[in-house]
Amino acid sequence: MESDNSAGFSYLGRNFSNLSVNDHSSAFSDCNSDRSGEFPSASSQSRRLLLSCASDNSDDLILHLVSHLDSSRSVDEQKQAAMEIRLLSKNKPENRIKIAKAGAVKPLISLISSSDLQLQEYGVTAILNLSLCDENKDLIASSGAIKPLVRALKMGTPTAKENAACALLRLSQVEDNKVAIGRSGAIPLLVSLLETGGFRAKKDASTALYSLCSAKENKLRAVQSGIMKPLVELMADFGSNMVDKSAFVMSLLMSVPESKPALVEEGGVPVLVEIVEAGTQRQKEIAVSILLQLCEESVVYRTMVAREGAIPPLVALTQAGTSRAKQKAEALIEFLRQPRSVNSNGGRSSQL
Repeated sequence: MESDNSAGFSYLGRNFSNLSVNDHSSAFSDCNSDRSGEFPSASSQSRRLLLSCASDNSDDLILHLVSHLDSSRSVDEQKQAAMEIRLLSKNKPENRIKIAKAGAVKPLISLISSSDLQLQEYGVTAILNLSLCDENKDLIASSGAIKPLVRALKMGTPTAKENAACALLRLSQVEDNKVAIGRSGAIPLLVSLLETGGFRAKKDASTALYSLCSAKENKLRAVQSGIMKPLVELMADFGSNMVDKSAFVMSLLMSVPESKPALVEEGGVPVLVEIVEAGTQRQKEIAVSILLQLCEESVVYRTMVAREGAIPPLVALTQAGTSRAKQKAEALIEFLRQPRSVNSNGGRSSQL
């Protein structure tokens, strides 16, 4: 699988070998286990089962619950067993391994394809919780979870969609799964969730897309799926709490040539210039990195950025930003002040 995490170029004797902003760890947090409020409160029977899990009979309990996931059981029995497994795997990492070893993965995946939306939701969420254990990721993927999770992302309840996005994120942390997830149709659905979902859905979708788009072919899929529109809209809304996440995703996509006209078409240039002027230090640096990649080979885009008034806030950034931000801002200023400068290959920069 081809991964593509960096972008770089030389300009006026200066090398910019990596335009990415590496401080993304606090912008993206891993999806955690399901939120307890998303499911009905456990019954008294459920609570007794959970208490017994701490006893020496927890393995027997897990085997009992796994046996009740079977398709020969009633839907209500399957729901109860899936909910108990979801609860048992929610906060105890050791239970996630035990449940997977007890054979729960394949029957839970079967539940994800159920026509009963609540049963599907329980199956998705249990798989999400199991996927939080690194040892389970290969088993879940090899057992055929990716396509059912993508279907849940398309057809499930709002909670099922959010948890499917989280589960796909967890599976995408295994490099070999990134392309398989992209080829299963997940990217357009995650873009749709980013555009239309609630805050948690947007957060989960952006995090999954950031992980998946380290694979080059998934970047193109994302751009072709119209990702620039929701990214620009979220970056334009400083109150969305999504500016950093959206900007990191956009920065990752800029190595794909198709991303540049898409960004401009969706009105991204004035939004990026505004971020350079009014954003946080980290947001300013990401915005400058994106603008550098946009302007690298295009006189037209350089002129457009300059006309949006980018030079004054860039000058301010060279005086008050981090050393890395200053270097990027200085390079972009050089681009904008000498839009027809000779490029690194000795030829004129592209007019487009």
